[in-house]
Amino acid sequence: MNNDFIKYSVDQINQIPGNPGVYKYYDQNETLIYVGKAKNLKKRVQSYFVKQSDINWKTRKMVSEIRSIEFILVETELDALHLENSLIKKHLPKYNIRLKDDKSYPFLCITKERFPRIFSTRRYKKYNGDYFGPYANVKAMNNVLRLISSLYQLRTCKYDLSEENISKGKFKVCLEYHIKNCQGPCEGLQKEEDYLNDIEQARNIIKGKIGSVRKYFNEHMKEASENLNFEVAQKFKAKAELLEKYQYKSMVVNPKLSDLDVFTIHQYQKRIFVNYMKVVDGAITFSLTTEPKRKLDETLEETLEHTINQLVQEYPPASKELITNIELDEIALYKKQSCPVIGDKKQLIELSSKNVLFYVKEKLNNTKEPSKIAVLKKLKSDLHLQHTPKHIECFDNSNIQGTNPVASMVCFIDGKPKKSEYRKFNIKTVEGPDDFGSMTEVVGRRYKHLLEEELPLPDLIVIDGGKGQLNASVKALKELNIYGRIPIIGIAKRLEEVYVPEDQVPIHLEKKSESLRLIQQIRNEAHRFAINFHRNKRSSTAIKSSLNEIEGVGDKTIRLLLSKYKSIKALKEIDEKELSSLIGKHKASVVYKALQKEKASENNS
Repeated sequence: MNNDFIKYSVDQINQIPGNPGVYKYYDQNETLIYVGKAKNLKKRVQSYFVKQSDINWKTRKMVSEIRSIEFILVETELDALHLENSLIKKHLPKYNIRLKDDKSYPFLCITKERFPRIFSTRRYKKYNGDYFGPYANVKAMNNVLRLISSLYQLRTCKYDLSEENISKGKFKVCLEYHIKNCQGPCEGLQKEEDYLNDIEQARNIIKGKIGSVRKYFNEHMKEASENLNFEVAQKFKAKAELLEKYQYKSMVVNPKLSDLDVFTIHQYQKRIFVNYMKVVDGAITFSLTTEPKRKLDETLEETLEHTINQLVQEYPPASKELITNIELDEIALYKKQSCPVIGDKKQLIELSSKNVLFYVKEKLNNTKEPSKIAVLKKLKSDLHLQHTPKHIECFDNSNIQGTNPVASMVCFIDGKPKKSEYRKFNIKTVEGPDDFGSMTEVVGRRYKHLLEEELPLPDLIVIDGGKGQLNASVKALKELNIYGRIPIIGIAKRLEEVYVPEDQVPIHLEKKSESLRLIQQIRNEAHRFAINFHRNKRSSTAIKSSLNEIEGVGDKTIRLLLSKYKSIKALKEIDEKELSSLIGKHKASVVYKALQKEKASENNS
């Protein structure tokens, strides 16, 4: 059986999903060195590997040791926070120890005693009462507590309020009674039935069952509004909004679940996938997805049973309880097993299945990967190339009526765009709308740079255009003495014909061939990139020329406004106060008046 953790190498970051979850970094020895959580796994992990100058030296050192990445998907960012906490406590990664203390998140407890109390605690003792949480957001938990105390007059003392003690008059009411925070059950001034009714409503608030509570709020809000007491009405409205904003139920840390093993199995075509999650003390501490190989024609049940027996031996100890997504015969390792259809355990099954389904998606994508190589090999054959074009670069020009001429280059590696290698070019040596001259310039600049830096040349150059643009590009390669070292083609838009140097007759690839589709994809990407660059430059030129006409406004001010507002249209909608915060009161007044005058003139014309 192949036990895979879906570990990604650093250059596979783009394949990581954008879901909430926890990521784990491993060094070259497969040792876990860091655990982190994220609302968007892909963006968070990518942030470690860009702009190294913006992170501290400790983080840079950690990043230098990362060799592989593993992740676990969850439903919410708060679930990710809980899972991160439990994994750090279990594994103690070296880079987490310095950054995090070993605190646990607090719970709300409703005690099991006569006239129960409600309080927050970080110690979970299930025999003391009913626990809710844990709360990653302590402020939210305290807001719930304050809300309950403002609605219900519950005791905070630790007296043993047995019937015998109360009847003997052992206790006296305290300050809380006199300031209306308690109704004095210690002296028998409140009926136990009424008190328990308040506790039950408070329990509903904590659980998030706020239907009856919302009704309470609405009735009192309406009553206050009818009496023109809008301040009180607003308070009730704010409490309702606060309750709905902060209350949630955690799936990855749930003290009611205790210790159990979770297994889910899914079949796609002829392939089987299994996820194993371990829950210890109510928290997920381990997750693994694997693809067992069936040697015979075993059923799903037989395959899952075999996988369970193998995995719990490889990753001991096994828990006492097992839950699965399909019914199984009794497994001797477990005292209790079930296939839940509702409740917290069902949610765990769904979370496990979510991790399986993502794993399936990744596996299938990886099996499709050779098709890209097949396309490149077909392209090699169609163009009669000596080597498979794994590294392709494509150039395109962009100008409108000769204004702001620019060019772009896009790079495809193994048939996929590599955006970090895209390049933009401002035309420097060519005047006017000269596409041929512009192409000669940018191709020459690109490969002169690669030669000077001793960087690898591409396997194929694609030029967006026909014979004219192709010949202009060939001229640049000849000037650098590299013509013939790099295959180069041009693709004409009208008939999608592919031209090669020194041949007047184009190559006609089949319209539905994968080779032509790949060339078109690369050409279209270069065109899109060039158009966007040209549009942005044109907008920048327009705003700059308009601002240059305002007396007293220099290049520094123009650069500030240009970087902030991008277009003259956007700048005309800004008020003077906002401009003042950026360029100062005096200049803001000058700019604002000039732009408003221009805006008024446009409206009148």
